[in-house]
Amino acid sequence: MKIDGYARISVDLQEDSHENTSIENQKRIIRDFVAKEFPDAELIIYEDRDRSGYTFSQRENYQKMRKELINGDVRILIVKDFSRFSRRNSLGLLELETLRDAGIRIISIGDNIDYPTRDDWMLIQFKFLMNEMPVTDTSKKIKQMIDNRQKNGQWICAVPYGYRITNTKEMTYEIDPPAAEVVREVFRLYNLGWGYKKIANHLTDSGVPTPRANEIAQKEAEGKATKLTARSEWSIITVQTILKNDFYIGTLRQRKYTRKGINGKDVKLGDEENIVIENAHEPIVDSKTFAYTKEQLELRSKGNYRGEKKYATDYSGFMFCGDCGSPMFSMSRPELSPAYTCGTYHKRGLKGCTSHHIRVDVLDRLLKEFILRVRDNCKGMIDELQKTIDEQPEREEQLGATVESIETQLNETKAKLKALYKEKMLIDAGLSDAKSRTKAALYNEMEEELLTRIEMLEKQFGDINNMRNNMITANRKAKTVIEVFDGVLRKEKLDKRDIGLIVEKITVFEDHLNVKLKSDVDGLLSLEDTEHTVNFKSGSKDIAVAQKSANRADKVFTVNVIREGDPLEIYTNSGGEVIFKKYSPIGELSSFASQYAEALNAATDLTVLICDRDHCIAASGISKKEVLERRVTQTVEDIMEGRRVEVYPSGKALPAIEGIDQKIAVAAPIMSEGDVSGAVVLTSAAGETASDSDIKLATVAASFLGKQMES
Repeated sequence: MKIDGYARISVDLQEDSHENTSIENQKRIIRDFVAKEFPDAELIIYEDRDRSGYTFSQRENYQKMRKELINGDVRILIVKDFSRFSRRNSLGLLELETLRDAGIRIISIGDNIDYPTRDDWMLIQFKFLMNEMPVTDTSKKIKQMIDNRQKNGQWICAVPYGYRITNTKEMTYEIDPPAAEVVREVFRLYNLGWGYKKIANHLTDSGVPTPRANEIAQKEAEGKATKLTARSEWSIITVQTILKNDFYIGTLRQRKYTRKGINGKDVKLGDEENIVIENAHEPIVDSKTFAYTKEQLELRSKGNYRGEKKYATDYSGFMFCGDCGSPMFSMSRPELSPAYTCGTYHKRGLKGCTSHHIRVDVLDRLLKEFILRVRDNCKGMIDELQKTIDEQPEREEQLGATVESIETQLNETKAKLKALYKEKMLIDAGLSDAKSRTKAALYNEMEEELLTRIEMLEKQFGDINNMRNNMITANRKAKTVIEVFDGVLRKEKLDKRDIGLIVEKITVFEDHLNVKLKSDVDGLLSLEDTEHTVNFKSGSKDIAVAQKSANRADKVFTVNVIREGDPLEIYTNSGGEVIFKKYSPIGELSSFASQYAEALNAATDLTVLICDRDHCIAASGISKKEVLERRVTQTVEDIMEGRRVEVYPSGKALPAIEGIDQKIAVAAPIMSEGDVSGAVVLTSAAGETASDSDIKLATVAASFLGKQMES
């Protein structure tokens, strides 16, 4: 006869050799039992050290033994007790039934169970339930402890590269100067236009230790043994992680992952579910640099981004032709003054568009004059913002004192509740007399009051922390805007970093520019007083700069702001930052619009674009990555303003989307409750003429989408 024995321990310590649950003790008990009950049997004992009893999949030696049992090579399994077999009620019982159905006899020595020789199923269920309770109870306590420490800004499992732990018991940390310099260099190179791979290769070639190698060196310097290993090459993901981590501006962001069940996989949480403490530690990177990096990360993730050009100037990527919609082309030859011209004109000459030539020095003067006007118009608000920023340390100190007071009250209340539980247990032991029952009722009432107070204090604690975070985030945004404005006005030549933080788009016409500020900057600086609003009315001639040229006719450019009348959505992100964004009613139907576009494309064989007032929100018949979120051309905007269906014959068709060679065949405005919300546009690369049925289908589609928005 062959018998398998199984032994398991969760935490394997050498000093546990004399404890009842140790591996050696389990093996001894199994051997003694087999020698007494099955003296002629051949016993093989399988053991798993440092393995949880909550799952079977992570126990390598159990899986080896299981194959023998299922194959019928062994008919008896013996364990010291069922807690060594499994500590998960559902999985343990299922596994036990699987072994039983395979003809296996299971003996638990300590539980006095021999199954299925004796039908002890109810007793087995009770044993498994009792074995699981310590695991789930411990898991809840650990989660609660971690959650409380995270809310207090205390729990740090590890710090990112650039910092080092100074006290593992109190979890304090500080900047690691050499590593911090590398972090700053990573941000600097990326903001100069370098990519992840180029930065990683540069660090590797320069012999800079990787974060893991740096961690190993720190442990060795402290005389600590480590099994960690490190490669000498920097990876792309390491560079990317550094650039996205707001820990480097002093933000402590915790609870980024949660575990679904005991021993389950970690699941990434959204930013809104994180526990965030602003200004928690000394920053390595200033907020202006981090803000610019964030803008660059978003820009470079777009499908139309093609990297840094060899001769690109600071305005590249922001400028578009006002007539044809194509990106402006950078003229950076050594013999020419830095300037821009229409991209279509550069490719096709006057057959495509006119030059829209504008020099960089003229752009600089126009934008500086514009920023100066914004500052003048917003002087009162900017002074208030600066006052708020100056008062932040004092306000933070006040909020900090409030947090400490609430935390003290919370700890005292929890201590009272703990003491109450102890007294209540003593009362519960003798509930036979009326006096004890009266006391028990009183304790239940006191318990409810304490739990309610704890809940209230925890809510106050969270609200105060959120208030503090919102204040810091808003002030950080305001401070960045003020710094950028001051920097623009001081510089002789503008910096792309500053332009990218405040300007979303510059549209160049033959005699004027439309400057569109970043939506959150525009919202931050807007005033209720319409006489002094930042948003100059369309057609304003308040700002004008002359451009003189030896080979071209002189021009006078004016600047307009193109935000007047645009509806905005106002909301806050997870960090409490106030965001102003243009509202797109049809954007609410983007999923439905995408399905309708696919159906329309199948019926017409033309490319289908469904747009809101500014951008393409759904498409079919073309790569969505190319067109989604791209801005519509002035032609499409004019069609929407005209509020009627427009048909373009072959040879006269114009582009529908900026930078995309798709000519309009038919465009039908989407009307909802009397307002224009967007357009359904049928296009083709060859400029084909739409058929009568195509025109009707586009008109019906626009009408149908308008009705959907009304409903």
